Order: sequence, then C-alpha cells, then structure tokens
Amino acid sequence: MEKAKIERINFLARQSRIRELTPEEKQEQTELRNEYRASFRRGLMSELDRVYIVDENGKEEKLIKDNKEK
Repeated sequence: MEKAKIERINFLARQSRIRELTPEEKQEQTELRNEYRASFRRGLMSELDRVYIVDENGKEEKLIKDNKEK
C-alpha cells in the first residue's frame, strides 16, 4: 500500500479523535482501511506460501492452504 494512503488513514484516525468525521470522510476511511487489510492479507499469504514444516524425520512439508475466505 502506498505511503500516502497510510498517512491519510492515520490523518483521518487523528481527526476522528478531535471531531466527528463527515460522512464522506467516514466512507473514505472505511475504503482505505479495507484496502489496507486486503494488502496486509496478500502479504501475509505470500509469506506463508514460502513456509515449510519440518517433521521429526527432517522431511519438509508445505503448509496446507485452507481455501475458506472470511
């Protein structure tokens, strides 16, 4: 995710502590947060795709991906 978008998320979070956000700002905040979460999940899944479990015999097994999306 772009640095500018993360800064905007943080700005809106700070503003929400000071004052009530406008409906447009709330919508923007929700969209940015959802984009951030999706980006985080993609990065985490990419990292987990490279993880192997080593059993007691030294055999490497790839993690099994559960296709259940939440």
